[in-house]
Amino acid sequence: MNFKVVILESAEHDLKELKDYITKNFSVETWQNSYDKIKTVIRNLKAFPYAGPIPEELEKLNLSQYRQVLSGMNRIIYEVRQDVIYIHIIIDARRDLKSVLTKRLLRII
Repeated sequence: MNFKVVILESAEHDLKELKDYITKNFSVETWQNSYDKIKTVIRNLKAFPYAGPIPEELEKLNLSQYRQVLSGMNRIIYEVRQDVIYIHIIIDARRDLKSVLTKRLLRII
């Protein structure tokens, strides 16, 4: 069974920030390689949605419906609901997830 993938607005925003950072500090080619890897990992989720582990930070908060996969130096945080995969966050793996979530929460309020 193949799942449908929905990339949420928050993750689209993450991709834009990631692109800006990588192209500014590295190169357009580096961004394109990273982006291609991200697309491949997301495509693979369609067939294996439960392959990713629950992020430790979210498991501590009893948010076990979220999972993550790595794509190079990037974390992709997603949620599986029935036959749909919702991509919530795409960030550099070296960033602190708690800080990112706090920033998002404050942006909403």
